[in-house]
Amino acid sequence: MSKEERAGGRGGAGTKGMPRRERELLILDAGAEEFGTKGYAGGSTAVVAARAGISKPMIYEYFGSRDGLYRACMERAGSRLVAAVASAQDGSPDAGRAARTMGALFRALESRVHDWDLVHDTTLPEGSEPYAAAAVHRRELNHMGAAGVSEVLGAAAITEPLDADLVTHLWYGTVGAAIRWWRHHPEQTAEEMTARFGRVTAALLAPAGGAGGPAKG
Repeated sequence: MSKEERAGGRGGAGTKGMPRRERELLILDAGAEEFGTKGYAGGSTAVVAARAGISKPMIYEYFGSRDGLYRACMERAGSRLVAAVASAQDGSPDAGRAARTMGALFRALESRVHDWDLVHDTTLPEGSEPYAAAAVHRRELNHMGAAGVSEVLGAAAITEPLDADLVTHLWYGTVGAAIRWWRHHPEQTAEEMTARFGRVTAALLAPAGGAGGPAKG
């Protein structure tokens, strides 16, 4: 038996006397980190229990099953991400919308980057209840992304459906890449990530030749 498993089996002495809701949130935090970093397939309830300072059976008392714990962690993460993106949808339909959306995501994910991986976990078995629940949040996020792309292109009088399809896929890839980059640079704050994303996209989207006019040969 591992050190973490032994720690998880000591009857939850570390949380003795803690109100049920506080202990539940402690378990959810530990579960989100474990499943978010290792995936559904690799996550261990024994490790979750050890991190939360509880007994492993207490996880099942609170959440019913391993799937119940995973789903509770993922539902909390997905709801926060959907709310963050929704909060950034107001405003002018221009390139600044991308920066607003990424800023909202960075703030929602600060110190919790693994929440993104919970919702986009590729190890979830198809047909399972956790897979179906995660798919609901992914569809909501993707729908808002596609709607945002459509509005931005519409404001620029670009109506070709394949253009919209291409840009939508580019957007999905950009969001995922930015969050993966952040995972490798955890010292970056949400504010710093937002500023960095704004600088980079402004440079990439600037007209040829910069603000001073067309580039001269």
